[in-house]
Amino acid sequence: MTDVETTIVAGLEIPSTDPVFLAVVLAVHIPAGLACVAGGAVAMLSRKGRGRHSRFGAIYFWSLLVLFASATFLSLMRWSENYHLFGLGASSFICAWIGRAALRHRWWSWVRLHISGMGLSYVLMLVAFYVDNGRQLPLWKDLPHFMYWLIPLAVGIPLIARALLWPPLAAGLHDLHQTQ
Repeated sequence: MTDVETTIVAGLEIPSTDPVFLAVVLAVHIPAGLACVAGGAVAMLSRKGRGRHSRFGAIYFWSLLVLFASATFLSLMRWSENYHLFGLGASSFICAWIGRAALRHRWWSWVRLHISGMGLSYVLMLVAFYVDNGRQLPLWKDLPHFMYWLIPLAVGIPLIARALLWPPLAAGLHDLHQTQ
């Protein structure tokens, strides 16, 4: 890493020895991130509509709020090193908020806004993770830094486009609107 004092936890180097920083990382940030990854994946892979999709989508959204709040706190503690992570976290949460608000308020073209917002939110969350931790992960550590930004976008954006263009997914969300 740099000349900064670090702490090793589960084989990952955390760029601080500050007990407050470490407490937030270990007690809040990492659990919220894991909840986001799991909740978002279950919501994406579930049948759309009320039930499992909406329940895990809510888990994703509220966990992302906690993740963004903790990322904001951690970024402020080390602003010169982490301002880009704050930007990614803010962008991720804004996209999720737009996706959720489009669904809840039935904005014009809400299905596309929901898919785009939630999908891009998930991708940006993964970009932030890989940008911050990629140099310590097997396989990823051998890649150039720009790939930590590029790979999640290169995988995620085509999947979002597929969801927007593939009629059964969009139709399923449209049917949800008709039943409520």
